[in-house]
Amino acid sequence: MYSKVLFLLVVTLLISSSPLKKDSAYYKDYYDTGRIKSEGWIQKNTKVGYWKYYYKNKKLAKQGHYKNGSRDSYWYFYRENGTKDKEGSFFQGQKGSWWLFYDKNEKISHKCQLNNGKKNGYCLKYRNEKLTSAQKYRNGKKIKEWFSFKSFKKENNLSDLR
Repeated sequence: MYSKVLFLLVVTLLISSSPLKKDSAYYKDYYDTGRIKSEGWIQKNTKVGYWKYYYKNKKLAKQGHYKNGSRDSYWYFYRENGTKDKEGSFFQGQKGSWWLFYDKNEKISHKCQLNNGKKNGYCLKYRNEKLTSAQKYRNGKKIKEWFSFKSFKKENNLSDLR
């Protein structure tokens, strides 16, 4: 009996100390077919916390966090067949930092540095998991491309790839 009371006390404390306060609710949206379309937390009519979205075929479409109604932190995106499509970070609703893009076999096809949703920095291209080229972008426009590691290294600092 004592362990049940202790368990309930711990659960109550965890729920009450959650960042999602009493004005939060777990929300689910459905397709006309009755299958789930999306689910996640709503706070004061705004998406917050962790969310999942689904295709009509029940496969996961995307998942990630919201902060004040905008995508935030790390997100994962999937194709309708369930394979990975891309993943990366959002900052105040905009794509930023390094993003990974996958081919149909879930192998990385390229990874790019983004800022405010645009390519800004380096973009590394792969074929069969081997680096084939490196490109440099500024505000979404390609300014240079290299096809050998030696030529890339000659003109760039490897620390820029962090």
